[in-house]
Amino acid sequence: MIRRLTGFFYEIGTLRKIARSHRQTLLTDDLSDNIASHSFRTSAIGWFLAKAEKADPYKVLLMCTFHDVGESRSGDQNWINKKYLKVFEDEITDNQMENVRESGELKTVIGEYQKRETVEAKIAKDADLLDQILLLREYAWKGNQEAAMWLVDNEQEKRLYGSTAKKLAREIMTQNPSWWWNFEWSGERRK
Repeated sequence: MIRRLTGFFYEIGTLRKIARSHRQTLLTDDLSDNIASHSFRTSAIGWFLAKAEKADPYKVLLMCTFHDVGESRSGDQNWINKKYLKVFEDEITDNQMENVRESGELKTVIGEYQKRETVEAKIAKDADLLDQILLLREYAWKGNQEAAMWLVDNEQEKRLYGSTAKKLAREIMTQNPSWWWNFEWSGERRK
């Protein structure tokens, strides 16, 4: 068990080496954006959304953390790739979780996320989409016209499920991505 679990942890570590497929469609060479960094911000967003929507934050956090773990084996596929390629997600999940203790819970949660039928799965998908909206806004702010085109007419916002996610999407579109760095801090600054 420990041997397989250790191998799984090494496999998860490779997610930071897998560039996201939108590098092609957004005409960017941003190597800082990878599956691991995407999953991290998605998890943070998901936890806050779950709390705001009174859903199970533990389940949403698990879904967000593990929603793309199979991409260590399949790579990241954009919507055009998916039109021509079949990714065997169930088989990847089964194989990854083989002989990993507690994998039953993870397999159940990953399957629930993929079906998108529960409130938690919908919230986790909202978190996934909000991370993409944030990224598009960051790229558009820096002048990437391809990214800006994806944000026209709030098309991304229309795909969101929850009211909190929709409010966040609207705020994302109005806020300078570096506002957090420059706003007035309470208290004194360090000298």
